[in-house]
Amino acid sequence: MSRSPPVLPLAPGSTIGILGGGQLGRMLAQAAARLGFDVAILDPEPDGPAARVSAHAITAAYDDPKGLQALADLADVVTYEFENVPAAAVAQLAALGVPVAPGPAALEAAQDRFVEKSFLNAHGASTVAFAPAASPQEAVGAMEQVGAPALMKTRREGYDGKGQRWVEHAPDAARAFAELGGAPVILEAAAGFRRELSIIAARGRDGSTAVYPLAENHHEGGILRRSIAPARVVAAVAEQAERIAARVLAGLDYVGVIGIELFEMEGGRLLVNEIAPRVHNTGHWTLDGCEVDQFEQHIRAVAGWPLGPTHPTARVEMLNLLGDEAQGWLKFAQEPESRLHLYGKREAKPGRKMGHVNRVKPL
Repeated sequence: MSRSPPVLPLAPGSTIGILGGGQLGRMLAQAAARLGFDVAILDPEPDGPAARVSAHAITAAYDDPKGLQALADLADVVTYEFENVPAAAVAQLAALGVPVAPGPAALEAAQDRFVEKSFLNAHGASTVAFAPAASPQEAVGAMEQVGAPALMKTRREGYDGKGQRWVEHAPDAARAFAELGGAPVILEAAAGFRRELSIIAARGRDGSTAVYPLAENHHEGGILRRSIAPARVVAAVAEQAERIAARVLAGLDYVGVIGIELFEMEGGRLLVNEIAPRVHNTGHWTLDGCEVDQFEQHIRAVAGWPLGPTHPTARVEMLNLLGDEAQGWLKFAQEPESRLHLYGKREAKPGRKMGHVNRVKPL
């Protein structure tokens, strides 16, 4: 049985549900707690990072009806920490009368790379040339269409460099398609970009928006290694990024924080690499470099509160701590310019994000 919609803005003491119990859920829960909310986590893994700092923890698959019912019984609104939440789970929560933000349009766009890039182009946000393929023969044809070399990605899932292959010559596309498991893919033309940038933006339930300064990002092995923010960009580039963010937010009728990854081309033109309908790794610098960080901003938005100011208060270099690097916590704790954020993960694995350090400097 569905229930009456919650009264917005949510009052402190209300409960916010989060699908996902990793580090992003943990930092969202911590932000929610600062604002006086309780948090209910639903995650398949018990004793995860977010569950240990939350009032309620439900251990269940994301599409488990009993788990979703338990979450609906607790939560006034629900959000998520990653974009591969099953659409059926969001639909069931909505049927139970629990609003989910961001909404289904954002999930639909972000869960399929072909749908995502088609959406972006339709809303005035340029991308590299791209083409879909669902067979080895189509992969070769798509490669010939976009040109070589090209990046082949599975249309769905895949993150931190997983689920993708560079293809140097069109005849190699069939083999790369098989290596990626024969799932539908997208071929993306190579982008001769100067650098990678990103913008974190938010939209409230009343349609108001707020954007953070751009970050400059550096990847290693497909995984974000560090971000520097505010990035040193000319005003025209910053304004271009803000226009892109505004079009994306409006086109998705979005509520919450979104991360938009960008390529800066020669001459300052920006291409969108991808969107992430959630708080984003390249926005972790805001925890120690902005008046209101991205996690509090997201909670404000989904709870129907006014958005907070996004002015930078410091220049920050954010460094991801991967695998055993988090064992150097004492060294980082001794650095006066460093702010250490550890995620409470039980097991360190190579390439696994165990925490991050924000090195703070004056603007």
